[in-house]
Amino acid sequence: MDIKFERMKTADIDSVLRIEQASFSLPWTRSMFEQELSIPSSHFFVLLVLPAKEIIGYGGFWQVVDELHLINMAVKPEYRRQGLGRKLLHFILCQGKALGLKRATLEVRAANSAAQKLYEKVGFKNIAVRKGYYADNHEDAVIMWLYNLFDF
Repeated sequence: MDIKFERMKTADIDSVLRIEQASFSLPWTRSMFEQELSIPSSHFFVLLVLPAKEIIGYGGFWQVVDELHLINMAVKPEYRRQGLGRKLLHFILCQGKALGLKRATLEVRAANSAAQKLYEKVGFKNIAVRKGYYADNHEDAVIMWLYNLFDF
């Protein structure tokens, strides 16, 4: 499967919202994505399958001093379990590394073992839990860190 990564544009939001709504119990809104695209320290990308240029995934991070904070990432349900999430995560981490960021962090739902396994495969470590972090059901969030992007 041929894929391509591009910086997310406002025109991509409809496709991204469909993936977001299929992926999360507390999905982001259009205005949340629009706001992220207007912030210089926010970096969002889409994953396209070629030659159709269909958006099948997206992800974004905040640049906070010398850290990458992964804030959102998903792959269209019918394209999961094909290594595309790992490729998307790798691309995002490489973008942070290119900006000179030194380490990466994220929060993930405690029940989302598939995502946690993906993050662990690239070197993230579970370091703490934020109790009751998620507003929809008060689920805990696992805080994960990748301490050295230059080893990635």
